[in-house]
Amino acid sequence: MKRLLAAAALLATFAQAASAGEITLFTDSDFRGARITLDRDAYNLNDMGFNDRASSIVVRSGVWQVCDDSNFGGNCTEFGPGEYRGLQNFNDRISSVREISRGRGYDRDDRRGGPGWRGERGEWRGDRGERGDWRDERGGRDAVQLFSGPRFEGPAVSLSGDLRSLNDVGFNDRAGSIVIYEGRWEFCEHGDFRGQCVVFGPGRYPFLEGMNNRISSMRRVR
Repeated sequence: MKRLLAAAALLATFAQAASAGEITLFTDSDFRGARITLDRDAYNLNDMGFNDRASSIVVRSGVWQVCDDSNFGGNCTEFGPGEYRGLQNFNDRISSVREISRGRGYDRDDRRGGPGWRGERGEWRGDRGERGDWRDERGGRDAVQLFSGPRFEGPAVSLSGDLRSLNDVGFNDRAGSIVIYEGRWEFCEHGDFRGQCVVFGPGRYPFLEGMNNRISSMRRVR
């Protein structure tokens, strides 16, 4: 019996480790410099010699909250799976980090010009409703929200279908941040999915870096 209990405890530990998210912080932008990888909450990065040092981030899995004070105080923001080459308002200011949601994993090799995510189901497409109102054909929540300002501020539009031109919903070259509730979406700087494109999976993207105010078309790719 003791052996069975010990084995069960060990399996539970492995299962918890396997499901834990993972985030890597880099001291320089573009994923350069010293780094630290976390798979658990860090109440004070000073304990690890990494307080106020992070300038770029890669989130392998899960959704992580980063804060500019220890113990998750001060200003905080969230990062879902993906690559964040620059942190703007949080550059060299992160003091604590914690995982707030378990999620799909990030796969650097599975992308078309941007981050990709594993484990999505097959494609579906929404039907076009009224201007600015694109609904999931199953009647559920819209899959994507675009905001005109960074950090999910300003006017927003909710979408669930492919758009060859965001002019159709009055949002061409306006997106400054994005929330993706489901699916993997390609966003392009020109209409008809041309020009520079990036792919984002489920998560919250408070800053769009090189694609800020440049998105003109979007489509679901998985």
